[in-house]
Amino acid sequence: MKKIESICVFCGSSEGNDNTIIEQASQLGKTLAAREITLVYGASKIGIMGKVAHAALDQGGKVVGIIPKFLKLKEVVHLGLSELITTENMHERKLRMQEESDAFIALPGGFGTLEELFEIITWSQLGLHHKPIGLLNTSGFYDHLIAMLEEMVRRGFLKMENFELLIVDRNIDTLLQKMENFKPDRQAKWLKPERT
Repeated sequence: MKKIESICVFCGSSEGNDNTIIEQASQLGKTLAAREITLVYGASKIGIMGKVAHAALDQGGKVVGIIPKFLKLKEVVHLGLSELITTENMHERKLRMQEESDAFIALPGGFGTLEELFEIITWSQLGLHHKPIGLLNTSGFYDHLIAMLEEMVRRGFLKMENFELLIVDRNIDTLLQKMENFKPDRQAKWLKPERT
């Protein structure tokens, strides 16, 4: 695959209560900046989202924030970004995130993080994109989720090749290396090209 030049990070607009998660979020931002990888994210300056963005910007990295109009009024938008893109709604926001990114990483978060992660995995499963999707499993945050996905495989609701679309690691550098080595399965899915 081509070199990863931009990564969309899905993560919480809250900080949570685990300092290890907060520290690793900042470290991810620093790492992306050091590798000259553009950070694409949800444009907030608070929570884990803010930690990743601040760290990347502090190291001279490029950060692109994407936010829908209605959230711009409610959330604390980061005004110091390299680029701020405003969309009409959430659907357009997620589509734009996908278009602006070569890969995706999910950090700990809540419903919104899971929703973004599973939508982008589903798009990959359907063959709508062929980009690597990483899960940074800081402090075992996603252990139970991974166990649930394994249960889906055991019970016949999830194919192993689709389960393996999710690249999991607890270490940033190892995760990025796995993502760089990702070889997408470009076989046609059940969707025909004219329907995608």
